[in-house]
Amino acid sequence: MSKNIFTKHPKTVGESYFQHFRHALSFSCLLFSLSFKALVHAIFPFCYETAVSEKIKSLSEGMQKRRERSTKES
Repeated sequence: MSKNIFTKHPKTVGESYFQHFRHALSFSCLLFSLSFKALVHAIFPFCYETAVSEKIKSLSEGMQKRRERSTKES
């Protein structure tokens, strides 16, 4: 196991630092956009009625599959 704090966690999920950076950054951007949609929905309840909750469910399932895949590979 790596002692480098920048690569320790990425290696546990089977990624390099930059692969993990890319995934985490894209996840951050997606969450930012979902946060904006939730704000719009709070003001205008007829907008994005199910978009945020459906995407969060999808993200959760995808992260679980990724986690399971990384544990099978190690």
